[in-house]
Amino acid sequence: MKKKDSTKIFWYLAAFGFILLFLLMLLSSILDVGDRLTTISPYLAYGFYGLTVLLVYALILRPVHIILFSPTFSVQTTLDTEETSRKNFRLYKKVVKRLLTEDYIPEEEKEELKKNLNDKALLQQTLNHAFNKYVKKEINKKIKKNAKTVMISTAISQNGRLDFFTIIVVNLKMIKELVEMCGFRPSYKNLSKLTVNVFTTALIAEGLENLDLNDVLPASTLNSLGEIPLIKPVMSSVTQGISNALLTLRIGIVTRKYLFSDAQEITKEKIRRDALLEAAKMLPSVVGDAVMILPKKFVNLFKKNKKEDEEA
Repeated sequence: MKKKDSTKIFWYLAAFGFILLFLLMLLSSILDVGDRLTTISPYLAYGFYGLTVLLVYALILRPVHIILFSPTFSVQTTLDTEETSRKNFRLYKKVVKRLLTEDYIPEEEKEELKKNLNDKALLQQTLNHAFNKYVKKEINKKIKKNAKTVMISTAISQNGRLDFFTIIVVNLKMIKELVEMCGFRPSYKNLSKLTVNVFTTALIAEGLENLDLNDVLPASTLNSLGEIPLIKPVMSSVTQGISNALLTLRIGIVTRKYLFSDAQEITKEKIRRDALLEAAKMLPSVVGDAVMILPKKFVNLFKKNKKEDEEA
């Protein structure tokens, strides 16, 4: 029991430390931009500060509030004890009511959920079936969508600090969406682990800004790529975007595993390994979707730069 409590305290403190670090970095960036705007006009700086407050609330504080104040339990069947099942029965019914409003749940599945609404054992089995067959697929779609957003945003961006904040905001939004879909959240301990994962990923994204392709790809590959028009200038950015997308996929899958698994029975090593393997399988489809958009974005950037050079 003491070991379990000390582990919880460690993760709580680690999450608090990363949150504090993020707030200091955010405040530093806001004040830096504000000081620059003040030299142009104090009113412009005031407007920026006001807009920043609204954005921080909408993109950070609101999602955090939704996540923290959602109920918590893991969807499980055979691992569930009778005592735990009795304790969560009311919450199961609340989750079912939420699922009944979702369009992606087939009508026959909704009818089955309604029929077993007052039977504790059958409701648990039906709910588990609905989550594993339908909700999990929808969750994976959300994870891929957010990973694609991260890839495109960080590939186009040429600013490590901007990539850092993008990763934080998008991953926070993703976790919030998964919690809203399920109707419950992971435990505070697992949320603390997710917090550490998100901020570690964001710090990695900031470090990837100085990525040297010579350290990643063999010389023969670089020479081949160099023969393709326009590919060399954008290859480094695309590599950064793919790396950040992979890390975002991993965070989304870990979140899903915390929602669908009994964390006491599944070791953290297995969760990490399985999440990374599954993220690697998802990555090609995410990259494929993103690449359809990326070329247009990059071509527009080159056109813009060319026009500016002609005007100069």
